[in-house]
Amino acid sequence: MLTLLNLLSAVALLVWGTHIVRSGIMRVFGADLRRVLSRSIEKKPMAFLAGVGVTTLVQSSNATTLLATSFVAQKLMGLTPALVVVLGADVGTAIMARILTFDLSWLSPLFIFFGVVFFLSRKQTRVGQMGRASIGLGLILLALQLIVSAARPITQASGVQVLFSSLTGDILLDALIGAVFAIISYSSLAAVLITATLTAAGVISFKVALCLVIGANLGSGLLAMLNASGSNAAGKRVALGSLLFKLLGSLAVLPFINLLAPWLDKLPVNDEELVIFFHVFYNLIRCLVMVPFADPMARLCTRLIRDDAETEMTLKPRHLDRSALDTPALALVNAAREALRIGDVLEMMLEAFNKVVHGEVREERTVRRLDDDVDVLYTAIKLYLARMPKEDLSEEDSRRWGEIIEMSLNLEQAGDIIERMSGDVADKALTPRRAFSAEGIQELETLQEQLLANLRLSLSVFLSRDVTSAKRLRRAKHRFRILIRRFSHAHVERLHQKNVQSIETSSLHLGLLGDMKRLNSLLCSVAYTVLEQPEDEREYE
Repeated sequence: MLTLLNLLSAVALLVWGTHIVRSGIMRVFGADLRRVLSRSIEKKPMAFLAGVGVTTLVQSSNATTLLATSFVAQKLMGLTPALVVVLGADVGTAIMARILTFDLSWLSPLFIFFGVVFFLSRKQTRVGQMGRASIGLGLILLALQLIVSAARPITQASGVQVLFSSLTGDILLDALIGAVFAIISYSSLAAVLITATLTAAGVISFKVALCLVIGANLGSGLLAMLNASGSNAAGKRVALGSLLFKLLGSLAVLPFINLLAPWLDKLPVNDEELVIFFHVFYNLIRCLVMVPFADPMARLCTRLIRDDAETEMTLKPRHLDRSALDTPALALVNAAREALRIGDVLEMMLEAFNKVVHGEVREERTVRRLDDDVDVLYTAIKLYLARMPKEDLSEEDSRRWGEIIEMSLNLEQAGDIIERMSGDVADKALTPRRAFSAEGIQELETLQEQLLANLRLSLSVFLSRDVTSAKRLRRAKHRFRILIRRFSHAHVERLHQKNVQSIETSSLHLGLLGDMKRLNSLLCSVAYTVLEQPEDEREYE
């Protein structure tokens, strides 16, 4: 039992080491890698090589597939080049499997030692993140050693030998078990290494080992489908295309295993090495053959997975790319762009509210629907930023993280105020057939126009963080407060003159003035955030 736990912990260490390498590389070169992928989509050979290169760096075909999926989901890349990139990623991960199985055990302590030194001493710099990647690479090499040492005692157990002795003839069953291995270990590399160890120990035949390797590749395609389950239809097509390519490769090779295994077994290479070489060349040949068929596969995936049935009444996040979370600078830009979308929705809410004031009661439902959209975007931004490792952010990125959270919260609260204002007008004025006075309507229109102007300036300040614009916004806030005070006095003067309409809507009118004052304060609060930033950052900007 202890030996089995050692094997499972070694596999977990391999997966964790891969994750650390990926996060370290993405935080240092993430923007460059994404740029390489986005610029390599015009020609299939370049897209294929880009997939190989990126996967070699990040140590994970799943990470490259996730990048391609996010690009397709955001309509930054077509489905055909994305499928070619994924094929290149499969080759890249196979090549890395071959490299990592060389005897590099002496490098493991060096990578870990120097990685820890650089990461702890310069954690929030590029050197520190490279130290993180070095730690991950050292853990991968260590995990590979532990997998081999932990698997050998298991292969000698009589129960295990009896279990694997049943894998002697059913090709489809053997491939299915290989896929299960890859899914359970969350890594096709771990499944291939275990298969090579079992073959070297004589527990399974070479033919069974080939079936397990093919199944492990198919299992990695199933993992990609699971990872893409939360994406939109465009993103799911990438994972489906990758899975279908692997399925076709499996169906093309499995019928010839009985002929292929004896021929390969005659080569002057030990079985363990032969399993690894088969893994490399199987993926290389399969992917090169499949590249010309990327266009038909893209059309097939488009037919199988139709576009999401989204109505115009539903708004969903557009810029919150999960694959950018390992690159904080990009993730913060994505979150800021999504916050700007909340501002666009607020602008539509203010315009709809103005129609409510003029007696269009149906627009009150529009305001409520738009406020629901604001809540959806705010929740998505909040959860997206919560997934970022805040302790690893630089001081500037950490400050920007707080600004985005604060801006999103202020916009969400502003949406709630507009919804309440619209409901109050519909319930207290329009339903009982009470109307604002002509002067009152003119005042509300003036305030609404000023709120729109301040909202647009606020979004500009949030995006640019320009000090001059922030000062303009602060002055606009004070002018709005003066305007509120003047209109309040004018309303009281109309009450003194016994204006019937003003008397009937007095409490509502004064309540709206108070709500607009709070609304304006929320919109203009970003000015103080910019003006309170350190002097050195002001000079930089």
